[in-house]
Amino acid sequence: MAEIRIQKLLADAGFCSRRKAEELIRQGRVQRNGRPVSIGDKAFPKDIITVDGQKVTMPRKKKLRYIMLHKPRGYVTTVSDELDRRCVMDLLDGIEERVYPIGRLDRNSEGLLLLTNDGNFANGIMHPSRHVTKTYRVTVRPAVTEEQLVQLAEGIVLDGKKTLPATVVVLTNEPGRVVLQMTIKEGRNRQIRRMCEAVGLEVARLRRTAVGPLKLGMLKPGAWRDLTPEELRAIRNAIGKE
Repeated sequence: MAEIRIQKLLADAGFCSRRKAEELIRQGRVQRNGRPVSIGDKAFPKDIITVDGQKVTMPRKKKLRYIMLHKPRGYVTTVSDELDRRCVMDLLDGIEERVYPIGRLDRNSEGLLLLTNDGNFANGIMHPSRHVTKTYRVTVRPAVTEEQLVQLAEGIVLDGKKTLPATVVVLTNEPGRVVLQMTIKEGRNRQIRRMCEAVGLEVARLRRTAVGPLKLGMLKPGAWRDLTPEELRAIRNAIGKE
């Protein structure tokens, strides 16, 4: 059997995403057979790979899981939390496989969150070049002007770089409260909240309703389900993988 890049081995083992694995390697926290590794290093599945001294089990044949969760507000999108806050993993009863979140929603946001143990799948969705769309229902205060809508749609400079053009639709417009539907093609940290704050809008509620062709639908907060074969084909087509 040929050697495999270590970040791919970690992702295939369901330990973390490939991007997170690369970060761990750069931090010097990954070892192969007792020796530190670098980005690009390879290993055989039979080699002993450890992260922070913990051995990573390399399953011979892994059952791949693709899960949609309706993340409620008040949960952090991490596998574990050093502050002992509620984690999304606490909601996944009955799952034997070690899955992890694809991207994240901040603690006060809610809605569609994908989880998997397929590193290639996760990397495809998160990779900036794929431009997988993410759609949000955003309740803002106090009111929205045409100028603010144009700014949001054309892009906002965050951290010195302008966001990609977005699709912004007004769903409801009431005194002191407006509900927007915003679709973006990237996933910067707290992007929707920061875009709204940059034009003077307060975000009262934020719910992700879709990732690419996958829609949250009627899934209740805190509930999860496996993606259907049709959904899996659709999202793979969206990221350019048949």
